[in-house]
Amino acid sequence: MAIRVLLTRSPILSKFPNIQTNPIQKIQSFTKTPNLPPKIPSRFQENPQIKHLIPVSNLLRRYGLPSSRLHEFLQKNRFLLKSNPSDIEKSLGILLSFKLSQKSLVSILISCPRVLELGFLRKWEMGFSELGFQNATPSLIQNVLEQFGRFQIDPDEFFQNLRVLKDAGLSDETLIKVLTECPRLVMVKGCDLDHWIEFFKGIGVRCYEFDRICYLFPGVLGLRIENQLRSLFEEFDELGFGWIEVRKAVIRDPRVLSMEVGELSYYIQFLRNLKCRLPIKEKITHNGIFQAGMEVKSRVDCLCRHGLIRREAFKVLQREPRTIIYELEDVEKKIDFLLYSMRFGIDCLLEVPEYLGVNFEKQIVPRYNVIEYLRSIGGLGFDVGLKGMIRPSRLKFYNLYVKPYPECENIFGRFPRDVEVRTRQPVGLWKLFKPQKFPDSKEDLKNMKSFMEALV
Repeated sequence: MAIRVLLTRSPILSKFPNIQTNPIQKIQSFTKTPNLPPKIPSRFQENPQIKHLIPVSNLLRRYGLPSSRLHEFLQKNRFLLKSNPSDIEKSLGILLSFKLSQKSLVSILISCPRVLELGFLRKWEMGFSELGFQNATPSLIQNVLEQFGRFQIDPDEFFQNLRVLKDAGLSDETLIKVLTECPRLVMVKGCDLDHWIEFFKGIGVRCYEFDRICYLFPGVLGLRIENQLRSLFEEFDELGFGWIEVRKAVIRDPRVLSMEVGELSYYIQFLRNLKCRLPIKEKITHNGIFQAGMEVKSRVDCLCRHGLIRREAFKVLQREPRTIIYELEDVEKKIDFLLYSMRFGIDCLLEVPEYLGVNFEKQIVPRYNVIEYLRSIGGLGFDVGLKGMIRPSRLKFYNLYVKPYPECENIFGRFPRDVEVRTRQPVGLWKLFKPQKFPDSKEDLKNMKSFMEALV
């Protein structure tokens, strides 16, 4: 009691303001504050829209939508505030019935949130089933829905375009390939598709041929008729190619339609100025100058895809015309072997274009294996580049790298030694008309002796 009176009368403590304290707070201050969960503000509990988003957000998280993107996704798509969570779950179930992966599902949700509307998604499902696309691939579904979300295409107009293409002769397999590789191309106006169909009918293309063109080159539906194709066909006419020849070329290789105006003229001029042996030039133009120009285009595009510019690609073809004779798959195989197995750069073809003109199985692979073996055992005193590997003749390469090492003959293949060498020139006529020799008899010797005595 004395202590309490002393504290109240102390002049030092009387200077501080009176602080009203709660006895319960005094007791709690001597103990550690417990980690209680944060209390949800009453305004969020009372807001029905926020309460409605809780099951929706849980549902989206359960189907793979990242929590970091959930808040932004709900903010951008306010229509989810009025959506029924059970309908959203049914929409997600329909998407999973298309055998979509979780990554593809999230990509579709972000690019096209309207798929969470049950009525909208069922409209797409019914459209695919009516067209006979029950076995559509997941990549097809993903591409189409993502393109719809990006460009806001009307589903009714989309399926109407598909019906027009089916009536024009496109098979289900071709339509699936077009939608998978170029889904944006069928999202054009119906009148543009009608112009396309009329244009191909005008040059004599039948329905099954139109199906083949779209299957081999799906991007054909994205080309402009007035500004590009008509000018291209006018160029074909100026070069002297008739409609029948052009039609056959388009059906054989639809990439003809993707050429720029003046491109084929340049290829044909290149072939006419090409200097090579006559048998090689005859092989190049065996199927006609039109097809030969397309072969040049495919080789130039192949070389440019691997890093060369067009001027360098034409230089390689000019120095090694045999590249045009080989199939495109063989050229691709040689370039891949050069880059990934031999570890040379694509620029080496400018120095040694003969690499593309020799046989892959008989010359390139055996020589490379011999050089690699000698390099592994330290049998090379210098570095052998692509030029030293390809340029030497078979006999010279054998004498340099194979003959000193007998074990290399199994790698390179035995070089034929005892081979009869045939002369290139025909046998002389004096050998063919040389009189036949007969043995001399005693009577012949007697006649000859008497003849000589008569002369003396």
